[in-house]
Amino acid sequence: MTQTRLDLGDTSHMTQWLPTRAAALERLNGFVAKSGSAYARERNFDRGQGQHSGVSQLSPWVRHRLLLEEEVLQRVLSRHGMGAAEKFIQEVFWRGYFKGWLEHRPQVWQYYKQDVVGLFDQLDTDAGLARRYDEATAGQTGIACFDAWAGELVESGYLHNHARMWFASIWVYTLQLPWQLGADFFFRHLLDGDPASNTCSWRWVCGLHTVGKTYLARASNIEKFTLGRFNPVGELAAAAPALEDPRPIAVTPPRMSDPELMGRRFGLILTEEDCHPESLGLPRSPASILAFTAPTDRSIRPLGHLAKAFAALAVQDAIPRAEAAYGIEVDEEAGPDWAGRLRDWAAEYELEACVVPRLSLGPVRTRLQRAAAEAGIEVLENVRDYDRLVWPHAKRGFFGLKKKIPGLLRELGLA
Repeated sequence: MTQTRLDLGDTSHMTQWLPTRAAALERLNGFVAKSGSAYARERNFDRGQGQHSGVSQLSPWVRHRLLLEEEVLQRVLSRHGMGAAEKFIQEVFWRGYFKGWLEHRPQVWQYYKQDVVGLFDQLDTDAGLARRYDEATAGQTGIACFDAWAGELVESGYLHNHARMWFASIWVYTLQLPWQLGADFFFRHLLDGDPASNTCSWRWVCGLHTVGKTYLARASNIEKFTLGRFNPVGELAAAAPALEDPRPIAVTPPRMSDPELMGRRFGLILTEEDCHPESLGLPRSPASILAFTAPTDRSIRPLGHLAKAFAALAVQDAIPRAEAAYGIEVDEEAGPDWAGRLRDWAAEYELEACVVPRLSLGPVRTRLQRAAAEAGIEVLENVRDYDRLVWPHAKRGFFGLKKKIPGLLRELGLA
């Protein structure tokens, strides 16, 4: 087994967010009892850093698929049934909805990336914008709740979903900062930083996702749902006019076909996008497995330390499970040259093709596609049933998917 280990520094402080499947299952087990009516009552309350007991906090593990959506749904349904757990079940499907929505509109992701690069260039020439951006990301705006959330994001890699909405609204409408820079700040630091969920959520706050529908952070709402910890009366914008983006967006159904592996000698590639290799349902064991453990950059600015460590260690946690499932040792690669490593690996094991779990739009997909093209390696994608069933119903608004949830649960064998 070839190994190139990644130096992540001291990760001993990651006790609340252990990037392992065992920790994910432990968190799920502890939350299932609260996923019914208790979740519906408590899910909007942000009690402060380290005290988010009203929500599952499963998103970092689900995002990297150390824990699968079907597993979460199965446990919750078996405990509560659809009626009592409807709110939580819908939240699980929101993540799949955003992924499917963006897969239908790859231009939205391309526009976002271009905008971020241009806006960071603008920070070099616009002193006022640079000052407001630096104050916001450092938690030095003078708005106590916002500054606390900025600090919590960097220190813990997590924010309560309600706080994310308040934060985004204040960023755009009170601080008058470009939403793309706020989305980038989240994406670089969140343990559950996901291209689709993050980008679409920020667009939703601004009235770009559901056209004209915006979210305005209100002092009374913040006071109520932080249990009086904050009350920014008189400090927030009084209106949230919808932003506009005139650039055209084409809607194209994503490709969801399975790879043709009949008679072909293939290898399996593991990345931070999918760390549950034992459930891929491959027709037979691969000839070799290569795990890329170095996290992929999400921005031209540095990736947050906690997000970087979580992503890398999630892949490392998947390695022994892949070895047990397929009965072969895994080659581990933490270097930056994916193309060279793919070329050498394919030659060493005489591979005719490589298989990877279907990668949704984002930096990892782009990086692997470019590396494979440079190396002259054919990379085939194995589509999970959950994505195959959910994504086609994410063409428009969430309601279109929401009404399909009972049928989707039946098709997944979870009804």
